[in-house]
Amino acid sequence: MSTDERWFHRRGGLSREGWESVVDGDVPGWQHTGIRIGELSEGERLALPDAGVERIVVPLSGSFRVAQNEGGLSSETVLDGRRSVFDGPTEVLYLSSAATAVITGSGRVAVAESPTTTVRRSHRIPASDFRVELRGAGAASRQVHNFGTPEALDAARLIVCEVITPAGNWSSYPPHKHDEHVPGHETRLEEIYYFESAPARGSGREDAADGAFGMFSTYSSPAGEIEIDAMVRSGDIALVPFGYHGPAVAAPGYDLYYLNVMAGPDPERAWLISDDPAHAWVRENWPDESMDGRLPYTAEGAH
Repeated sequence: MSTDERWFHRRGGLSREGWESVVDGDVPGWQHTGIRIGELSEGERLALPDAGVERIVVPLSGSFRVAQNEGGLSSETVLDGRRSVFDGPTEVLYLSSAATAVITGSGRVAVAESPTTTVRRSHRIPASDFRVELRGAGAASRQVHNFGTPEALDAARLIVCEVITPAGNWSSYPPHKHDEHVPGHETRLEEIYYFESAPARGSGREDAADGAFGMFSTYSSPAGEIEIDAMVRSGDIALVPFGYHGPAVAAPGYDLYYLNVMAGPDPERAWLISDDPAHAWVRENWPDESMDGRLPYTAEGAH
């Protein structure tokens, strides 16, 4: 097995302008989505200087202030954030394509992006305003925070969510694709996976954090040749321009998180997928299986 180096990047391998990682149109073959990952200490700042890009600011750990300017009007939004990505959902900030901004605070922050000239309203999205979904069943149980999906957010192009997979479970499963325009059945969407991993909740093994990992796979479809078979750790990024992707597997002993950023060229902003026909039957078993009792992950249940 091998991993396509065009589409998989280790933590820090895409660093630029003070950001730990930046994915945008400067990545060859990439057009519709972007992500920025930053780590800040008090007194530091990270800039989002360019308009023409709609964004969602997502606190990964810590708290942040976002000073924004839009049409000559300045404002500031405080994001209280969370201790870690495994502490349940957090509030996020949608920034319109007419806005520029500066982020300050302390912790790790992600910014999901998509270039567009369409302007939507900038606004803070409290965690209480979007759905926390428990998806799958049995060993395929996972938790999804749908703050940037079409049902939750009136964006121009962006579709964004985050997924928590408890230790030993599988997500992004069955493997699926969204690389053909089939109205009503499948949409073309680039996708970014940003990963974090940590010792399983309640394990008491914070000393093992440096070794935390999961596994991720992407393979070819008629739309193109691609192969990713990777051990993923905190800060790693996988790009999926086409192809079947999944599973994302949380290793026993380690929980897995990923942030998904999607957008594409189709006129409809929708997440419509096609399962790999060889594995689609797996969904048929879920009604007979129970949801993993460890879910949902919330701040109250963290240790």
